[in-house]
Amino acid sequence: MSQDKPSIGSVAYNKGMDFPYWHRQTPGTPLYPDIEWSKPEQRSLAGRLAIVGGNKLGFAGVAEAYQVATSAGVGETRVLLPDVLRKTIPSTITDSLYGPTNPSGSLTREALSDICALGTWAQSVLLIGDAGRSSETAILYEDFVRQYTGQLVVTRDAVDLLKNASAVLLERPETLLVISFAQLQKLFQSVYYPKVLTFSMQLTNLIEALHKFTITYPSIIAVLHKETFIIARNGEVVTTPWDSPMAIWRGSVATRAAAYWLWSPNKPLEAIATSLATR
Repeated sequence: MSQDKPSIGSVAYNKGMDFPYWHRQTPGTPLYPDIEWSKPEQRSLAGRLAIVGGNKLGFAGVAEAYQVATSAGVGETRVLLPDVLRKTIPSTITDSLYGPTNPSGSLTREALSDICALGTWAQSVLLIGDAGRSSETAILYEDFVRQYTGQLVVTRDAVDLLKNASAVLLERPETLLVISFAQLQKLFQSVYYPKVLTFSMQLTNLIEALHKFTITYPSIIAVLHKETFIIARNGEVVTTPWDSPMAIWRGSVATRAAAYWLWSPNKPLEAIATSLATR
């Protein structure tokens, strides 16, 4: 049987086992070239992305996400930050909004109207992190996630802030979680999923686990394991060799994924996979 790179509907083989749901991609060669070809050429058609994050001690993730979104070709990008950062944000971030700040320098629950208004404007919201560890900000994020119905991308420490709403995230359609392996372990534990994940587990075992997990839950999972970036949705899994973990931890991977998903809203798995192959 051929070992050639599989496509949707084909069969991938590993150690003699059949994985019809596993689709393998190589960097620079997208499995789904139509996604790249259909990228809007006019910014007016290239979607609206909202980025939320930052606290008084840092906004590097927000700044990088804004730059990546602009470079990728997102039509319009707006950011929401704590108002304590108003005098700190560089002029390169040209469309920024500011919400009320608590004593710890993070967004307060009073910012819910601001973030919801931004969600109404945007087609996709990216919770990029650097939001601090305030329990009040965690409640703000939880309230927003329960109300917002559009495309939602959550990554970095924003995932940790939403730990008490893990079930809500996992059961929410139109949700992409770009997470670390440790965060994936906690997600499995939070919903008492009957599979133990270990850092030493074989890649094939994790792929099988995510195949089954995303049949149960509608959210999209993206995680790095053993120098392989894995995306899983509705039981389908795409893997890409990955040697740039810092791009994930800085938030640029989640931002590019959000951009490509904007442009192909009905093909999230294919769009997110393409964003990895074309970096």
